Amino acid sequence: MKLFAKLYAALDETTKTNEKIEALVEYFTAAAPEDAVWAINFLIGRRIRRLIPSRDLVGWAIAEAAIPEWMFGDCYSAVGDLAETIALLLPPPISSTDKPLHYWVEERLLPLRDWSDEQRRESLVFAWLEMDERQRFVWNKIITGEFRVGVSQNLVVRALAEFSGVPAEVLAHRLMGDWQPTPEFHRQLIARETEDADISRPYPFFLAYPLEGEPAQLGEPAEWIAEWKWDGIRSQMIRRKWRTFIWSRGEELVTERFPELEALGGLLPEGTVIDGEILPWKNGVPLPFAQMQRRIGRKTLGPKILAEVPVVVLAYDLLEWGGEDVREWPIERRRQTLAGLVDSLRSHGHIVLSEPVAFTTWEQLAEIRTESRERRVEGFMLKRRGSPYRVGRRRGDWWKWKIQPYSVDCVLMYAQPGNGRRASVLTDYTFGVWDSGELTPFAKAYSGLTDEEIDQVDSWIRRNTIERFGPVRRVKPELVFELAFEGIQESSRHRSGIAVRFPRMARWRHDKKAEDADSIETVRALLAR
Repeated sequence: MKLFAKLYAALDETTKTNEKIEALVEYFTAAAPEDAVWAINFLIGRRIRRLIPSRDLVGWAIAEAAIPEWMFGDCYSAVGDLAETIALLLPPPISSTDKPLHYWVEERLLPLRDWSDEQRRESLVFAWLEMDERQRFVWNKIITGEFRVGVSQNLVVRALAEFSGVPAEVLAHRLMGDWQPTPEFHRQLIARETEDADISRPYPFFLAYPLEGEPAQLGEPAEWIAEWKWDGIRSQMIRRKWRTFIWSRGEELVTERFPELEALGGLLPEGTVIDGEILPWKNGVPLPFAQMQRRIGRKTLGPKILAEVPVVVLAYDLLEWGGEDVREWPIERRRQTLAGLVDSLRSHGHIVLSEPVAFTTWEQLAEIRTESRERRVEGFMLKRRGSPYRVGRRRGDWWKWKIQPYSVDCVLMYAQPGNGRRASVLTDYTFGVWDSGELTPFAKAYSGLTDEEIDQVDSWIRRNTIERFGPVRRVKPELVFELAFEGIQESSRHRSGIAVRFPRMARWRHDKKAEDADSIETVRALLAR
């Protein structure tokens, strides 16, 4: 635990990639396999389901710190991070534990699910007394399910590759799918022998960078393939050992959520992996993504919802064929093979090929792109001819040329602290629009501003807070921001009656007063576009 807490501090204290990789390699070199595998588990974003409610955690911390509840609330408002607040307020530790990370997870955390509240409290308080402040902080992050530090999975993979000598692509593949953090998995992860992929494991997804500027900068149009960019659930459909597996990009196995696609998988040739998008689809056209959310939100899928919201896999790449990894094939060859496969399954009705869009000039493609909203797509994917299927987000071969997002001018109404490095800064905002002369909360956003702008807004919020509700502050309705978002739909769950997808702050409208912000009528008009 001491070694892992030291790693966390090292990663949190630098923004330099090489220094982070150096710290990770140093940790992997020193840590025992049973510790390293849990560290990898947490570093790449996998979490243990929260076993202790926050109210219990706070209550026990208040009791141990011997402080009134209001004082804890004020401290939490100032710090903005529950794990850090508890670590700072607890009385000085008795010692700094030398027990390893796997002990704390396997012997002290996972058994909590079967213990009584009193046993949980005794175990947790004892753990706090054994740990120094740095260890407590990391431990609290783990038990609250809020462990985050400034490294991506790609960075962890790079460090593991440097440590083990195993190619990064192999490591990335091994970390996909459902695995358990055991010493045996750690051995398999860093083994030099690479013929070990289990039957369910997906490939790392190839991700595109957004195109900044005009597509003419990419060179001759003839060098590129254009496809519509669909708005669904990115997924891989796998057929191996006569079983079907469907994985989302978030590494969630979703096979049973899409029974019609599982049935389709039974028709795929052995050793096939398709990359594509799961879309709600009816009468040859995509349905709004809100219809997909109707399915996602249900625990059971009855005949009615399956009939109302059928789905297809919109196939656009082939990653494995006949049990062979074909990601190095040129995209034209992968697409040709995929097209033949989709054509042979046409009668099934739940698989559609993402057809290329014919164009000869960038100007012509730009004109076609204006049809995006009508087609319920987000613009174009541009893929270089001859390119392989790469790992992760790489510049050069795949670009997403999205249409301009929707935008609305909104008034800042509420603010609260962020997480991690921004735990003491007010960065998470709630925005409102006008409805019958009153501001109605419309959307929340926390990204889009520069660090300098965040500091300015944070300072303004602290000077202009009207009311406080724990960490949340209500502010004077004066600041106006342009909020951009990708999709919009009606929603009975939201006070405004509207829900938006992927909202972020496009700019701070210094040129507008609160009364100049948009109304709910303006927002509703976007539904018709």
